[in-house]
Amino acid sequence: MKYAEIVKHPEILEYYAKGSQILAKLGYTDHSTAHTKLVAERAASLLEAFGYDEHDRELAKISGFLHDIGNCLNRNRHAEYGAILANEILKDTDLPLKDRIQVVSAIANHDESTGVAADPIAAALIIADKSDVRRNRVMERSKSRFDTHDRVNYAVTASELIFDSDKNLIELSLTIDEEICSMYDYFEIFFDRMMMCSRAAKVLNAKFALLVNGQKIL
Repeated sequence: MKYAEIVKHPEILEYYAKGSQILAKLGYTDHSTAHTKLVAERAASLLEAFGYDEHDRELAKISGFLHDIGNCLNRNRHAEYGAILANEILKDTDLPLKDRIQVVSAIANHDESTGVAADPIAAALIIADKSDVRRNRVMERSKSRFDTHDRVNYAVTASELIFDSDKNLIELSLTIDEEICSMYDYFEIFFDRMMMCSRAAKVLNAKFALLVNGQKIL
């Protein structure tokens, strides 16, 4: 099964619809297919920049699109639930066993609380996912109801992930409106995620850098 088929798979789309409904009630930012398609394409672009072949890029896209499917069961341990759901779907396809295990392993390990980048596919997924910080991830609701996650994402007025294979560098550059979100709020939410990106970059023989308002933070 190819990525082009995965993004149209009725069962997968239903899981994401239910997951989005649940996360909206819990007050989370967007984890719909808009997010997962971005993650899929970004993970593939990252691997391409560092010389990985089309097969690896395809697995990164499949992993990226499926990585948040577990939210339809529960946000807590959604990575592990998502891996189980993805395995149930993919085992009935023509995806080779080795590739299926690679995909479900990457999904199971993308969360910063329990996961680890053990290989390039998982590393690309982690960096692509954790670097998706942007204003339009905030669900539509009154600003008076924003929590810290909402404020942090809404404060990001510009975001760019830059790949420089010549310098072995992956750089996330953010512009933040500090009238909306303080640097303290940002790091309270994102420090663990950025450190996970730093560890993931090492799997790709690269360094991860974070720039906020033009200043190097990491």
